[in-house]
Amino acid sequence: MNFLRNTQWAVLLLGASALWAPAQADEFKAGFVNTDRIFREASSAKAAQAKLEQEFSKREKELVDLGNTLKSLSEKFEREAPTLAESQRASRQKQLVEQDRDFQRKRREFQEDLNSRKNEELQQVLERANRVVKQVAESEKYDVIFQEAVYINPKNDITDKVLKILNSAK
Repeated sequence: MNFLRNTQWAVLLLGASALWAPAQADEFKAGFVNTDRIFREASSAKAAQAKLEQEFSKREKELVDLGNTLKSLSEKFEREAPTLAESQRASRQKQLVEQDRDFQRKRREFQEDLNSRKNEELQQVLERANRVVKQVAESEKYDVIFQEAVYINPKNDITDKVLKILNSAK
């Protein structure tokens, strides 16, 4: 008798949980936003990239010119080295090494400055995007929005909505 009663309770509980589970699953709403796409396709990200290119183009050109000059001097030295006196060869070689060291330092500083500015600009883009993601999440009643996932069903991807809002805002 107890066994029968326990079995009935178990069946009743299973039935109730089967009815309850789909209702719970429908209430939870998750979404996904692809930040790589935001950085590639948002007009603010493109504007930031153009701003960086303009800001750093002069220094980049100077570095390219300096590198070409250094390469030419090095090739000239290689051609003339066999005919130079030992003291001249050592002096020019030392000069080339110092110029190369200076070039490498300038190139490293340029890259560090560029990376720092790029991070600043991308951070601003990300902050704007996150505000839009929050706006979409609140207006469409999402419980959670992920920015990274191993797999995402395309129906849960809200990146297009976010991009549309970002690109329409000035």
